[in-house]
Amino acid sequence: MSEVDYADVQGLVRFGYGHMTRASYALVKVKNVAAAKSWLRAASVTSAVATKPPPVTALNVAFTASGLSALGLPRSVMAGFSHEFRGGMTEESRARQLGDVGRNASLNWAWGSNGREPHVLVMFFAEPGQFDSFVQSAKGNTWTDAFEELTSLGTSDLDENEPFGFADGISQPQIDWEQQRQTPCSQMEYTNIVALGEFLLGYRNEYGKITDRPLLEPDSANAGLLAAEDAPARQDLGRNGTYLVMRQLEQDIRKFWQFLYQQAGGNLAETERLGAKMVGRTKAGNPLVPIQTQSIPGMDPAPAQQNQFTYESDPAGARCPFGAHIRRANPRNSDFPEGRIGALRKLTIMLGFGPRGFHDDLISSVRFHRILRRGREYGPELLPEDALASSPPNDPERGLHFVCLNANILRQFEFLQNAWIMNTKFSGLTGESDPLLGNREAIPGCPVTGDFTTPGDGGLRRRVSGLPQFVTVRGGAYFFLPSLRAIRYFAGDGSA
Repeated sequence: MSEVDYADVQGLVRFGYGHMTRASYALVKVKNVAAAKSWLRAASVTSAVATKPPPVTALNVAFTASGLSALGLPRSVMAGFSHEFRGGMTEESRARQLGDVGRNASLNWAWGSNGREPHVLVMFFAEPGQFDSFVQSAKGNTWTDAFEELTSLGTSDLDENEPFGFADGISQPQIDWEQQRQTPCSQMEYTNIVALGEFLLGYRNEYGKITDRPLLEPDSANAGLLAAEDAPARQDLGRNGTYLVMRQLEQDIRKFWQFLYQQAGGNLAETERLGAKMVGRTKAGNPLVPIQTQSIPGMDPAPAQQNQFTYESDPAGARCPFGAHIRRANPRNSDFPEGRIGALRKLTIMLGFGPRGFHDDLISSVRFHRILRRGREYGPELLPEDALASSPPNDPERGLHFVCLNANILRQFEFLQNAWIMNTKFSGLTGESDPLLGNREAIPGCPVTGDFTTPGDGGLRRRVSGLPQFVTVRGGAYFFLPSLRAIRYFAGDGSA
């Protein structure tokens, strides 16, 4: 495989821009095609090239399927994009799978449906002193001619905490940019290193395959695109791009902490312990299972003290409940449910012999379902102790602009959301969904999920019932985050 051309990759894929604590997301519709293409040609989109010192501003751009159509991309080219991207997040069957019913239904969204579907997502990042002037200069004189602005989503800097007050951003997969990982493989132990093709189109994924994407016959309009690795005679429109999932998640911080306080009988220490059980980490970010001495490949040394663990030492969920948020979102398992095994034991399992534990094979191998998170929180900080007070008039909204990157929306984001987050039978549970993100309203064919089971004293389990809905979806869409070469192609005449 050829080396990655970082100058062709948008910077958000490689960097989280953590030092740029000011950010906003402009969701716009194309108002004038010629003006929109002119703006795209002039836009200084930030690449993934590493610089010293790092930049103080960054601009990244993504498109919905309707946005690419609005720019004139032919239907034959659009057909090469994934079904999920073309169908959109609000498609009826998909909405049920994602839990977007009841209060979460797209009919109630502030954007992403009901005529407020964006064409383009323009992401502005900057250090505080640079932000306002950067946004103004990046928009330029043609912005209002080119786009109709549906909304501009502002963000907050909660000092590496998410709105409920827990440390966030600790666990991220390490992308194999050098393409050293051998795929396909049988992974006997959990690793944090993930194949480049899981996050960047045009490269091999964990199956050793290259994900489908639009491939074009060469002509003058697409001459600037790179050739496809698996079809060198064709131009690869997807190469060095990826899919971006965005969901605006409103978090009811007061309801969360007040419910826990009530369940804990007014005991503040017990309130925090119950919150940690639901999240799977303490507020400081420490896991509920012991840190292991053996290193895990691909773990960033900085947060290793909070990330160097699997759930092998907690097979019964006695320390970290099976239904805890971080255990659902990343079960930290390998291809073989029994963890570290020898060659003979591996062969025995592969042949289907030998005793099996109750939880064996209940959860798919995690390496096929990783996502790269790039979200930002919004709204003012509300400390847990202050959240116990009654809500004042006009209490501002708080939450998370969830953003993730993945090369296969169905196998990565949608699988994680449906099979792990919303699944009422995850890891053998009954009638539970994610205690933070689960929809408490009845989803067709599924029970109401207002319970959470947590380990109790003496090995007994405690079931907390009547969980309210702490998180509500306020908007969402699927985007394509293209390479810089593809942006130039979209800014041309759009023909193949």
